[in-house]
Amino acid sequence: MPLSTEFTRLFGVRHPIALAPMGGSAGGALAAAVSRAGGLGMLGAASGDRQWLDRELPIVVSGTDQPWGVGFLTWAIEAGAVEHALEYGPSAVMLSFGDPTPFLEVIRRAGAALIIQVTDLEEARQAVDLGADVIVAQGTEAGGHGARRGRSTLPFVPVVVDLAGPVPVLAAGGIADGRGIAAALALGAAGALVGTRFQATTEALVDPAITKAIVEGRAQDTERSSVLDIVRGSRWPSRYPARTLPHPHLDRWRGREAELVGDAQARQDYQADVARGVIPPLPVWAGEAVDLIADVPSAADLVTTLVTQTVDALTNAGKALTSRPD
Repeated sequence: MPLSTEFTRLFGVRHPIALAPMGGSAGGALAAAVSRAGGLGMLGAASGDRQWLDRELPIVVSGTDQPWGVGFLTWAIEAGAVEHALEYGPSAVMLSFGDPTPFLEVIRRAGAALIIQVTDLEEARQAVDLGADVIVAQGTEAGGHGARRGRSTLPFVPVVVDLAGPVPVLAAGGIADGRGIAAALALGAAGALVGTRFQATTEALVDPAITKAIVEGRAQDTERSSVLDIVRGSRWPSRYPARTLPHPHLDRWRGREAELVGDAQARQDYQADVARGVIPPLPVWAGEAVDLIADVPSAADLVTTLVTQTVDALTNAGKALTSRPD
């Protein structure tokens, strides 16, 4: 059963599944594998580190002849990083968390589709006004960073769909199997952007300890906070806290963010713990669907599984409808 949507037709891909451009971990091998499998692989370029881009962009280019894209953290990049990535011919550029306006011209000039991720209605309206080709509606269940006062995926996606009109919308946040993708389609989305589930694949650029934590993680243990950004010395805007699995420094500083901001020793202690291997190199970003992750397949096998699950879920929903008594 083909799953044809405005998203699949726009990019010429087989499945309404996009890889979330998770900073650093969605490298060239993972993006290429998702694209080869029929989804839209997205390279997680984050702040546009040139050394990282120069290593990973050739991998995705040589790894697939199918459409692929690259995602940036809008608040953290300069136009030069976007221009450099565009030299490799991505089909799309995704901008998240910040004002995308400074980068529109270079993206349009290169002929790449513009994907804008939004976390609230103000950002959604701006994305429509700026002429986004695709809008990603991220709910608060998502792993990693998101709006401090956002909405859950279930109520947020249809509002954005209605607002965006003909512009295809991808649902994001708390989607880790085909049932979630089927639900996104039922909400009017043209597909789903999947993140945490793809962290636990053989091609993801993550430390083995992080993979293990995701497979063993539980949704009730995830928490949204700015503590780990502050203690790491990260420049992430405070309006975008991050959902992670438990962490010793989160336990130590929870509710004391104002005090933590001015504590240089706390940042030194954090780096010392990383150096000693007491904590992982990065926090474990994980969404509320982490309970659904129990293995570490290849990205291609995961895409196949997700599509099968989606078709099954939609088929079962149709059976429920047709089997109702008159």
